[in-house]
Amino acid sequence: MRQSVLPFQYEVERESGGMTALAGLPLYLEFAHLMGLPRLISDHVQARHGDQGWTDDQLIMSLALLNLAGGDCVDDLRILEGDEGFCKLLREFEFYGRTRSERRALKRRWRKERTRTFPSPTVARDYLECFHDPEQECDRAPHTAFIPRPSELLIGLTLLIGAFAAAMQRRSPQTAATLDMDATLVATFKKSALYCYKKFKAYQPLNFYWAEQSLMLFSEFRDGNVPAGYDLLRPFKQALELIPAGVNKVYLRSDTAGYIVDLLRYCAEAKNERFGVIEFAVGVDVTEAFRFAVREVPESGWRRLFRVVDGKRVDTGQQWAEVCFVPSWVGHKKHGPEYRYLAIREALEQPVLPGMDGQLSLPFPTMDWGPLRYKVTGIVTNRDLPGDELIWWYRGRCGKAEEAHSIMKEDLAGGKLPSQLFGANAAWWQIMVLAFNVNSAMKRLALGERWVNRRMKAIRFWLINLPGRVLERGRQLFIRLAGGHPSNDIFFETRRRMACLYDSG
Repeated sequence: MRQSVLPFQYEVERESGGMTALAGLPLYLEFAHLMGLPRLISDHVQARHGDQGWTDDQLIMSLALLNLAGGDCVDDLRILEGDEGFCKLLREFEFYGRTRSERRALKRRWRKERTRTFPSPTVARDYLECFHDPEQECDRAPHTAFIPRPSELLIGLTLLIGAFAAAMQRRSPQTAATLDMDATLVATFKKSALYCYKKFKAYQPLNFYWAEQSLMLFSEFRDGNVPAGYDLLRPFKQALELIPAGVNKVYLRSDTAGYIVDLLRYCAEAKNERFGVIEFAVGVDVTEAFRFAVREVPESGWRRLFRVVDGKRVDTGQQWAEVCFVPSWVGHKKHGPEYRYLAIREALEQPVLPGMDGQLSLPFPTMDWGPLRYKVTGIVTNRDLPGDELIWWYRGRCGKAEEAHSIMKEDLAGGKLPSQLFGANAAWWQIMVLAFNVNSAMKRLALGERWVNRRMKAIRFWLINLPGRVLERGRQLFIRLAGGHPSNDIFFETRRRMACLYDSG
């Protein structure tokens, strides 16, 4: 019987013969072992007690692999479980690097013969719910911003992410850490979720992205009604504690949400014992007082802002100026640090139509100079850089850090949360961040320079979601790839790089 329109038919083999649809995912599994990730999980997360059933490293690794393979909910674990070839590899790799006693203990965790390689969706949901602290929910007050105190298990996940960053630092040392601080909205239809400032239900994690290492160093899961500028100094200090050894200079970049007095003073007044003065550039609220100071800038004080394109300076149509602006909180200390304020203006190409004055609402602050209306933004900094150089350095946060938010919510599973429980969703988010960091480190250390800017869509198309057959000969596993496929050379070159990393580590 013909199945459809075109002259072909689908048939199902009676025996799968070790086929896998994820021939590239073992590369990530190997890289995770190279970075010591299973051991790091066991050291920092102890949600599974006793000597029966799944271990923490099995559960967290399963959920991280789910993210990398393209799954976005715990039910997708069924797809991974149905991949016989990859399951065979994973079962073999679980014992790699373990002592004989550890291998025996792992086998004894199952009273009956083990039948699954990946945990069932029910087990995964129950595991995530272990990270929820119901006592914290009693402290919530209606219509009030509230950040639950993380449970000990959630703290363990945070420390795990920091430990992976330290492993990356050992492989690729950096002396500076530029932290891009920003919050992102994760839209949801969960009944327990709260409305954000954009009038839809969401959660709003606060993230600290380490630009030099392309890693998410710290992320605090928050409700959607928590303002982006609420209680920032505390998580900033936590992020600083996770910066590994070898870093001796820290920088901070943030949008206007970071324009918080205690945060700016903490950075400028060298209140951190380890790093001293933390140089920053933060967006400024365009208040009436700031507008007045900008008005005082003469036309001769405005300079054109140029962008370098292919070695040539290109006029952006924007102008910048140093602004003599001293808010009251700065003037409280006679011999305190200096804060520089810069203003940037850009003429609006579309003039206001006659009769539209006062009726047009724009999503950014504007000011009028003569017949022209300008978009106006501001920056405060304690850095001693030329103004144009500082502006481009500050705008660097709008590239990779915001792209990272898109990757976490769209390419990985951060945009689809699994539970009504805050703590379970926070754990899901943190495991997703771990998968993000594994992928980022994989691109930089193993895949090579030309893959650094590739999104997960391209990596899955070229590497992860390729067919292969898992064979065993002479007590050794082989993954047979399709002959002549253009990705084959990438597989072999990536493994050569990882072998070099192992030898040098």
